[in-house]
Amino acid sequence: MIVALPMSDDLTDARREVVSGRLSAATAIERSIGAATSPVNARTFVATSFNAARAAARAADRAVADGRDPGPLAGLAVSIKDLFDVAGEVTAAGSTILATETAAAADAPVVARLRRAGAAFIGRTNMSEFAFSGVGINPHHGTPVNPATAGLDATPRIPGGSSSGGAVSVATGAAWVALGSDTGGSIRIPAALQGLVGFKSTARLVPTEGALPLSTTLDTVSAMTRSVRDAVVVHEILADRRVVRSGKPLETLRLAVPRTLMLDGLDATVARAFARAIETLSAGGANIEEIDLPLLGEVTAINATGGFSAAESWAWHRRLLADHEAEYDPRVARRIRRGETMTAADYIELLAARHRWIARMEAALVRFDALLSPTVPIVAPELAPLIADDDAFFAANAALLRNPSLVNLLDGCALTLPCHHERELPAGLMVWHAALHDDRVLDTSLALEAALRSSRDDAARR
Repeated sequence: MIVALPMSDDLTDARREVVSGRLSAATAIERSIGAATSPVNARTFVATSFNAARAAARAADRAVADGRDPGPLAGLAVSIKDLFDVAGEVTAAGSTILATETAAAADAPVVARLRRAGAAFIGRTNMSEFAFSGVGINPHHGTPVNPATAGLDATPRIPGGSSSGGAVSVATGAAWVALGSDTGGSIRIPAALQGLVGFKSTARLVPTEGALPLSTTLDTVSAMTRSVRDAVVVHEILADRRVVRSGKPLETLRLAVPRTLMLDGLDATVARAFARAIETLSAGGANIEEIDLPLLGEVTAINATGGFSAAESWAWHRRLLADHEAEYDPRVARRIRRGETMTAADYIELLAARHRWIARMEAALVRFDALLSPTVPIVAPELAPLIADDDAFFAANAALLRNPSLVNLLDGCALTLPCHHERELPAGLMVWHAALHDDRVLDTSLALEAALRSSRDDAARR
């Protein structure tokens, strides 16, 4: 049985209850532990830290009793992708190769920031090995089944990756926040497939130290939450900055829907949900313009020699692969080895091409508050065929990565929020822009979320 909490019951509401004394953090953490130990989460965590989480919750309750601020996370459950250093724990990145390495001596900066904000760390979450897949399959620890589709479809479906376990932890009520990473969509893909909010900030705003790298150029540290307002709170913690909110009403927003590439090959469910979302926002007064954006069509040529993830993961893994390739997920090793044939000249040309492309893209986007696209073009595929067949796996992986990875190449920021209705498989609306437009994307997403939620509530009442 899935124990997911209502999406309206978010971190912000829970913290308010803790601060008011109507809910103890200790009670909340026991509910989260109960969810974490339920059958649906059998493959969500690679390690748990329930006693430490209980101690953090008790500390928050003592702060409230003493009239002190328990922090923005107030002793509530947070999960951590198995990619980040936590003092005293081994960072294995979903692999078995690193499982016997020395434990981390200190928290990664983002983990330390969450701890200072009052997080109760409930456990390390499962992931695609070394974060190199948008599907979320892990042959070493098993793959968590998508809990958001289970009540609608008896067929087990993928969770999305690479932050697979983190998304499941939030979708099932085991955590209010899941710390993860996004190199080509690894926050936004599982969030979209599980009906969650996932925010990928501009990469430079959040430190990546203490996180095992996939691509030092594209890696971004971000989180999944249950609402946009929670995404704002968590981004402020991770980036150690305040988000400036303009509170612009829907009718003052100027939004664009790029027709190029991002609308290609949508399955029926995603196409219907996206079209309905655009209609709802337009009816609410948003100014939405469909545009051609031919620059998006240049990305395949830019990445023709392999791209940043292949080149930079090969640089990190080449010695480890030489000794331990048989212990890798073979699909991950295959993708890393794409970087083996890249030359220094290829890499330098890739850097220059990206730089030129970003400048042209930023000029094309400057007149809009944000752009809107389907986060991914398909609903969560069935799990079994992707485990069994390499061709099916790589086809699904390419489809899932296509839209979100464009924002990483842009060095931009993006948020996915649910745009499906009840009784539909989850679909995500991606709100995005160029670098350092994070506050605009978050502010816009708050307005869009309110309009779409109102529409869904009206549909549910009918």
